[in-house]
Amino acid sequence: MHFPPLAAEIIFHIGNFPITNSLINAVLVSALFIGFGFYLKKKIKAVPSGAQSLAEVAIENVLEYMDRVTHDRKKSLKFLPIVGTLFFFILISNWIGVLPGIGSLTVVAEEGGRLIPIPLFRPANADLNLTIAMAVVAVIGAHILGIVAIGFWKYSDRFIKLGTFWHSVRKGGVGIFVGIVEFFVGIIEIISEVAKVVSLSLRLFGNIFAGEVLLTVMAGLIAVLVPLPFLFLEVLVGFIQAMVFSMLTLVYLTMSTTELEASH
Repeated sequence: MHFPPLAAEIIFHIGNFPITNSLINAVLVSALFIGFGFYLKKKIKAVPSGAQSLAEVAIENVLEYMDRVTHDRKKSLKFLPIVGTLFFFILISNWIGVLPGIGSLTVVAEEGGRLIPIPLFRPANADLNLTIAMAVVAVIGAHILGIVAIGFWKYSDRFIKLGTFWHSVRKGGVGIFVGIVEFFVGIIEIISEVAKVVSLSLRLFGNIFAGEVLLTVMAGLIAVLVPLPFLFLEVLVGFIQAMVFSMLTLVYLTMSTTELEASH
């Protein structure tokens, strides 16, 4: 039984650039999105039918869930390109990995003097590099939109309150102590932003990678019928993880673009 390693396996190289099985999955999903988008653009009608109806229902459902967080349809529409893309990309990437026959597509590689099969496709989110990249985009994107929405100085006051710090220090006495405390609270806030990236990326990676290991173990023990319930479980987990990642991103976006006074 060959367990999937933590790092994605390299299938081939383009020059010095390694092409991994998780990258192949990500490129395939991206190509499906782009192709579907061009198809809808050509087939769009005033009275929707077929693929257009499916797309509109999916987007409307996503917007309804987003409205529960933002309480503002304008904000939901503004955040949809980021949140919607993350949700559908993560969802399709997870589901492709459990399609029948996908796991049986392998290439042969040499490891330790023996030949072993390597899966041609690996769920893109079972690669920590991708989940970290998406988490960085989500968190930094939230900060950028926050600065655009409420201004740089107001937004920076959520972290290092330079104006408040200087005003407190000038008062002397207790004011100096208050200013120092507020300064270090701002440092903690900055550290918490880094923690967001870590938690977002590790949560998604851990759940998807654990699912891959579980399916490998069950298929290795009994290959007929027994793994089916676990396949259905992975379909459910793939949906839940896509929703959790996208909804947390939406929360970060909403908090960043809301002024502190308004949020109170």
